Amino acid sequence: MPVSIRDEQAMTNPIRPAAAGPHKVRIWDLPTRLFHWLLAICIVALVVTAKMGGNAMNWHLLLGQVVLALLIFRIIWGLVGGYWSRFGSFIPSAAAMRRYLSGASTTQDRAGHNPLGSLSVIAMLIVLIAQIASGLMSDDEIAFSGPLTRFVSGELISKATNYHAHWGQYLIYALVALHLLALIGYSLKGDKLVPAMVTGDKLLEEPVAASRDTASTRVLAALLAVVASALSWWVHQLGQSAAF
Repeated sequence: MPVSIRDEQAMTNPIRPAAAGPHKVRIWDLPTRLFHWLLAICIVALVVTAKMGGNAMNWHLLLGQVVLALLIFRIIWGLVGGYWSRFGSFIPSAAAMRRYLSGASTTQDRAGHNPLGSLSVIAMLIVLIAQIASGLMSDDEIAFSGPLTRFVSGELISKATNYHAHWGQYLIYALVALHLLALIGYSLKGDKLVPAMVTGDKLLEEPVAASRDTASTRVLAALLAVVASALSWWVHQLGQSAAF
């Protein structure tokens, strides 16, 4: 029986199955990792300085300025950063959430933040933005006055101060505790999230798109960090300009 051209191509170029085993994929680019660890350090330091009071409030104000810069950077980086750092890649769809809750999630669904983890990250960013914004408008009527207090009403200052000193910090405590419990839970199941946030790489069952993490993207991130720092500095200078 004569062999067709198609059969001959099939014999000479057999279809090879995808390689089995874990695939090492760059998920978290360096700017995202630095943001994560700097934010964690700043949150701890903010809590400590707030509890100490007194002269430590000067450090509290400075740390708040750093966190504002970090949040501005993260918002921008969520638009132009590495694939898995972009909001468009980790905000879960309804279908992805259903698959995750039913235990049928794909590697793509959980390569970066899994659907529940994504909601936790979004909630943390919103709560931190609210905490920083309320701090900028807070006034303890003793030694601390936020740089934006001169632009808002006394009623709003009172509400912002109450939120910043009570509800805001309690929400942060709750989200941080939830985050730590989730890390422990996933670690017990073999999903090592902390090492991935250190090295940037994950071992996955199937290959997925990798985040771009090159010298050029890191230079871009550095420039954006300068812009974010300048914006944060400008906001905090608004309060000092009132003294002149």
